[in-house]
Amino acid sequence: MDAFKLPLPAMWVEPILLGVQILLILLAGYITQRFVAKCLTRLGERYPFPPQLLMPLRGGLRWLIMGSALIFVLERLGVSATVLWTALSGFVAVAAVAFFAMWSVLSNLLCAILIFTVGPFRLGDVVELVDTTDKPGVKGRVVAINLLYTTLIEAEELGTGSAMVQVPNSLFFQRSVRRWRGTDVFPSSGFEK
Repeated sequence: MDAFKLPLPAMWVEPILLGVQILLILLAGYITQRFVAKCLTRLGERYPFPPQLLMPLRGGLRWLIMGSALIFVLERLGVSATVLWTALSGFVAVAAVAFFAMWSVLSNLLCAILIFTVGPFRLGDVVELVDTTDKPGVKGRVVAINLLYTTLIEAEELGTGSAMVQVPNSLFFQRSVRRWRGTDVFPSSGFEK
């Protein structure tokens, strides 16, 4: 038995053992995830489960098993799972708050892209956002479209002069829109009181 003993310095023994333990943890995670995937495949062949159910289940279990193996590896390297979980949950909470705060801006950006690509109206068109059928909404000629809002110029009403209205782009997808393509004058139906 002494023939298999390798002369290693004492300071190398611990890192080599740690590396072997990490490899064994990753190998165990890989084998476990393959075993679970095969079991799910056999289960799907035996019983008529829809593939729309098995695919996300297989993917979710794969991520759960490999994520657990990664946590075990980090624990072997000296990282506390409690500290790691606290940092991860704090990051997710901050990201959720930031996403919620930015939701209206992101919604307007996406709607601007849809306005540019789908083209529900163009510059020069007259549009009206309809609140309800009895109450007229914002109405005017489109003079500018940017990433956050669309600028409409309203017609002069009762000598008050024209006004510019900036409408968030998301409102064009949340309400009904009346459109008159490239008209030279404002339509008068339903516009006068």
